[in-house]
Amino acid sequence: MDFASLMKSQISSVPTTDSSNKKYLKRSEVEAQRETVYQREQEQLELRRLERLEKKRRRDEDEAEREGAREKKKKRLAEESKKRAEEESHRAENVRRKRIGLPELEWKGDEIEGAGLKVGEEDLADDELRQKLHDMEEPRILFGETHILRLRRYRKLVADALAPTMSEGPIPTIIQLVEEKDMKVPSTVPQDDEGKSLLHRQIASYFTMVLSEWSLALSRRPASVRESFSGRQAYTSYTQARDNLTPLFRQLEPPTPTIAPVLLTAITEIVNLMQLKRYVHANDAYLRLSIGKAAWPIGVTMVGIHERSARERLHEKADDKAHILTDERTRKMLQGIKRCLSYAQIRWPPEDLGQLMG
Repeated sequence: MDFASLMKSQISSVPTTDSSNKKYLKRSEVEAQRETVYQREQEQLELRRLERLEKKRRRDEDEAEREGAREKKKKRLAEESKKRAEEESHRAENVRRKRIGLPELEWKGDEIEGAGLKVGEEDLADDELRQKLHDMEEPRILFGETHILRLRRYRKLVADALAPTMSEGPIPTIIQLVEEKDMKVPSTVPQDDEGKSLLHRQIASYFTMVLSEWSLALSRRPASVRESFSGRQAYTSYTQARDNLTPLFRQLEPPTPTIAPVLLTAITEIVNLMQLKRYVHANDAYLRLSIGKAAWPIGVTMVGIHERSARERLHEKADDKAHILTDERTRKMLQGIKRCLSYAQIRWPPEDLGQLMG
């Protein structure tokens, strides 16, 4: 055997090594494998995210489509209901016009503002209506305005003109306030309606004057006093008194005052004594109104042998109940009266110093 054959046999007998079965890997190879796995995971995550977005988009589109269908149905039902109501109103109006001898109105179902007048609404001739608008210094005709729309515009102008005007005081009200020389409140409540109406105006006018003087005095203070703690506290007392007296003004407002007769009698007495500068007596009247003279609840006065007597006294006199315990609004209203009483003795001090409250 020659040398070449020997070398060839030796080489063929050596086992071949596979690179895939290497025991160690380079750092670059490990990093490449990690990046490959990471990219594959990111692609899968992105695919799942896109799938979720696509499903959400489809759900939103379906929900929007269903919502649109519901809105269309609601709008259609509302239009049908409005049309039926207009038809019924038109028929009722024609029946009314036929009964009083007026010609029937023509039905115009496509008119925007309705086919005819409301039930009970009087019609006017177009020439007369235009003249009335001209007398009110309003345009006779507006662009695209029908007779019905013109009549409704005139009715609205008349209603606004007849509406009661609000006063320009600390508490805006529709009560017609009286001048200071006419504010003298009687000691008792008048029995006639005209006298009661004047009494309501006098009470509202007096508290308006007190609050106005209080506000003016607060505004005249120096800036340093207004910004101090005591200055802010004084302004807070004023605003609370003003807000607490608002329900009283609402109960005194015409045409149907709702103030309770017991409260009106007591407030009349308080205001009368305040105007006479008898502030101690006014405070006593306030205490009788707020706290009352009724027995205290069971558990406060019911002690020992007095238990039976205390229970019997609870319902002796219904007129002596504590109005400050009636409800929260009444309690605050009485507190507002008390604050005005405290300021009035500062603004209009009495000649008799014994009438000053402590």
